[in-house]
Amino acid sequence: MNSTPIPMMETTNFTNYENSSNMTTAPPFYCDGGCIFYSLANSIIFILGVVGNGLVIWIAGFKIKKSINSTWYLSLALSDVLFCCTLPVGIVHVVKNDWIFGLFMCKFIFFNMYFNWFSSIFLLVIISVDRCVVVMFPAWAQNHRTTRKASVIVLLAWITSAVCSLPSAIYLDIEYDADYMQTVCFTNYENYRQQVTDVVCRFVFGFMIPFLIIIFCYFIIIRKLKSNQMMAKSKKPFKIMTALIVTFLICWLPYHTFTLMDLNYEKYKRFIDTGSTIAVIFANANSCLNPFLYTFTGKDFKKQCYTLRSKIENAFEEDEESKRQSSSLEEAAALYIVAGQQ
Repeated sequence: MNSTPIPMMETTNFTNYENSSNMTTAPPFYCDGGCIFYSLANSIIFILGVVGNGLVIWIAGFKIKKSINSTWYLSLALSDVLFCCTLPVGIVHVVKNDWIFGLFMCKFIFFNMYFNWFSSIFLLVIISVDRCVVVMFPAWAQNHRTTRKASVIVLLAWITSAVCSLPSAIYLDIEYDADYMQTVCFTNYENYRQQVTDVVCRFVFGFMIPFLIIIFCYFIIIRKLKSNQMMAKSKKPFKIMTALIVTFLICWLPYHTFTLMDLNYEKYKRFIDTGSTIAVIFANANSCLNPFLYTFTGKDFKKQCYTLRSKIENAFEEDEESKRQSSSLEEAAALYIVAGQQ
């Protein structure tokens, strides 16, 4: 094993995972600056992702009327929060520099990771296409868009995501490395062709095609808004769409770039390990950014967030008022007691 492993990506292996990179696991290294940086960054992503997506689930699921948009946002938040919940496993794995969770968890954790990556990306595509349809065909959309159809589309997206994630679970295995005295969870491809097929399919169906669809949809939306002179009145729609596209590109392009480079590990081994670690962090960050980019820009969600903030502020104000009243009563009681003693 000749490479410094990358946390929560896969180590490839054909024969005892030698001469391969680590795009699933973390091979032998002590918890140095890179380990601390990875753990700290993913801890922040975990907290923000759970809190942000939890708030979306609470609002979309219980506080606002069920609609097509709330169905998209609820599904996206569920996908992201499930993924965020797996991050502590990766942090423990990197800090201990050992896979302590067994074969089932090796397969389950990474299947869940890829499942939620795919489902999150597919849902972003669905949201983009739906927005495009609403802008281009408002009358048709009003008559044919229903929450039931939206739920079916979400279910199909999740099933497709599970199918796309199956190879990762099938090829994953664990093995004890006596040289480094650690257990490794790694991708045990039978040959190089299997590795290439898996990586290329993930790139094509998990990034390139979704990204092109999102770009196309927002290009159509922007043209339509310009033709209706809505862009001249407000630059906000353009800014939001630009932010969505740029964020998707920044979060996912580095990850897929390094997985492709990993196919020729010997050529890029000088910098692929450090770069892959940063790429994984960017990909993980997408799950905590989605609530702010896609959900909290909606009017209903803004209203509920303002309502929640007002309730919290009122609670603090009532608490302070009760303290003041309590303090005043205590002072009055003290004066009464003193007067009685006199």
